[in-house]
Amino acid sequence: MLVLSGPSGSGKSTIVNRLIESSPVKLVKAISATTRPAREGEQEGRDYYFLTPDEFERRRQAGEFVECEEVHGNGNWYGTLTSELHRAQQEGAWAFLEIDVKGAQSIIQEYPQTLSVFLTTSDHEYEQRLRQRGTESDEEIARRLETARRELEMARSINYKHTVVNDDLDRAVSEIADILISAEEG
Repeated sequence: MLVLSGPSGSGKSTIVNRLIESSPVKLVKAISATTRPAREGEQEGRDYYFLTPDEFERRRQAGEFVECEEVHGNGNWYGTLTSELHRAQQEGAWAFLEIDVKGAQSIIQEYPQTLSVFLTTSDHEYEQRLRQRGTESDEEIARRLETARRELEMARSINYKHTVVNDDLDRAVSEIADILISAEEG
């Protein structure tokens, strides 16, 4: 299992997409479930499983999530369904989880053999990248930046196996690919 986490605006989604296309090992992106509404262009079952709050809670109570958290302080829940890990296993691939820091902490505690990567970038780039996306209001950006500050602090206490600075996309993708090759060989 490969876990990639980092604050909003660190470039996780871009790196995930690049690694899915060009990884030296077979990766299957674990599709997260969420209670937030779909953004323009997002598709059910490709980007997320969009669940009602009641459905999310029912599935959480039934133990169907390997990890789940309320994220960004706005009442929306995100989580990884256990069935996504099984799907990757059935395809003979690494499950690739793009999750927040709290979710990563849960996974690392439950599955200590997980290959975990914390993605970071320079402080000013977080806000710039969030604004360039054009998907959040100023209030939501402020909330995500506050979450990013907390996640950066929290990441220091989580036992990530690797930290990658995303100041150059090609180099960051290459560095994670090298990490995967080493893990596969080891």
